[in-house]
Amino acid sequence: MSTELWTDSRFYGPELLQISDAVAREKGLERERVLEAMESAIQKAARVRYGNEHDIRVSIARKSGEVTIFKCITVREVVENEITEMPLEEARKIDEKVEPGHVFITKLPPVSFGRVSAQVGRQIILQKIRDAEREKQYKEFKDRVGEIISGVVKRAEYNSVTLDVGHSEAMIRRDQLIPRENFRVGDRVRAYIADVSAETKGPQVFLSRTHPQFLAKLFLQEVPEIYDGVIEIKAVARDPGSRAKIAVYTSDSNIDPIGACVGVRGSRVQSIIRELQGEKIDIVLWSDDPATFAVNALAPAEVSRVVVDEENRKFEVMAQDSQLSLAIGRRGQNVRLASQLIGWGVTVVSESEALEKNNQEYHARSRAFMDALDCDDVIAHLLVAEGFTSVEELGNETTEELASIEGFDESLAEELISRTKDYLTKKNAENLLQLKKMKVDDRIIGFGILSSADLLVLAEHGIKTLDDLADQSTDELLSLLPNLQREYADTVIMKCREHWFT
Repeated sequence: MSTELWTDSRFYGPELLQISDAVAREKGLERERVLEAMESAIQKAARVRYGNEHDIRVSIARKSGEVTIFKCITVREVVENEITEMPLEEARKIDEKVEPGHVFITKLPPVSFGRVSAQVGRQIILQKIRDAEREKQYKEFKDRVGEIISGVVKRAEYNSVTLDVGHSEAMIRRDQLIPRENFRVGDRVRAYIADVSAETKGPQVFLSRTHPQFLAKLFLQEVPEIYDGVIEIKAVARDPGSRAKIAVYTSDSNIDPIGACVGVRGSRVQSIIRELQGEKIDIVLWSDDPATFAVNALAPAEVSRVVVDEENRKFEVMAQDSQLSLAIGRRGQNVRLASQLIGWGVTVVSESEALEKNNQEYHARSRAFMDALDCDDVIAHLLVAEGFTSVEELGNETTEELASIEGFDESLAEELISRTKDYLTKKNAENLLQLKKMKVDDRIIGFGILSSADLLVLAEHGIKTLDDLADQSTDELLSLLPNLQREYADTVIMKCREHWFT
């Protein structure tokens, strides 16, 4: 768009429409947006010519290209600007029926703009077109987050790679590139649209090749069964450039989801591995049973036993000594990816280590019963084998329930319960004395909602009053007293808060 055109009044007319059409085609914009930009530019230049204090407006006829410049004066009851506003009384001398808010329009003659005005107009048009391009780019990409896009490397810098993706640019930061991955100008690259942000300098499209969903979208493109929805991708975990795990599932018993993802002779998965610079991919079968899913997620290692802690969302997995290193993986990679895939914490131990740990716990519990109840090791071992973990648990049992244990009779059960009560009474007295020394509030002791042993644990963490306990969240309380049920922990906290409302 040359400056000379703006200094010539012949610019007004069909030639204006031709230029707007050419600009719209070149920039990929709507013709209306270009004409609006031209109107803004002519309006700016006309205000310079007639005075910036006037309300000057411009209209371009969409069919003929004729430019109309007019001055507007608004009717007001109270005039604040005498140049752009007219008192109602004076306006009714012109038109008796006029009301406040009416606009009188005075058409102004076309003007030939000087070079300065022409340059101003040109800059306004270019700015408006840039704004329209940015808006178009943002609208184009904001709904495409989560897609894979292909582009050509335009700039390759130390901390980022910029791609030409048609009429727009997109950026891949260094930390979103696969390690040891380098691109040159002109290389074609595929990446995942991770985010689109509308910034002051224009919309920024951020791409990623390390995002877990990049792997999922590649499988979507390569495996027709996933695209058709027959096979579903349930979870993805990646260590970019090194290893990845993907969990798949199908409700169709006639389809092998793992085989479909691998393809004939590995054709499907190999094309994805090549795209990801040799990243190894474990395809595992998803299961709604957490223990089964944990076993599958740790593949290729074989595990012998899984202990599930549903409340804390954790697994303890036992593997044979020969499988331990495979289950853990190099630098803990296999167990870490499995944990990310499941969304639970996973701890892997060898069978020998687990057996040793169980033996230690067994003997520690037996010793605790022997010391507390002054009984022999046979009775203590029977109690532990029956599942009792503490003397407090034993205190909740009845004579009949204890007598039903193999090797126990009614008299032995009565004696054990009697000793248990004596021990707990003595222990409670010691705890209460300790609570007094620690200056724990009498109200929290007398509340009776927690045992003296639990109150000691809380006091050691600075929780000594009802308000201290009321300020805790359920998760915070459970972290200190894991023996509590979540529902009871909620009840304890709400009970302690009652005095806030009474």
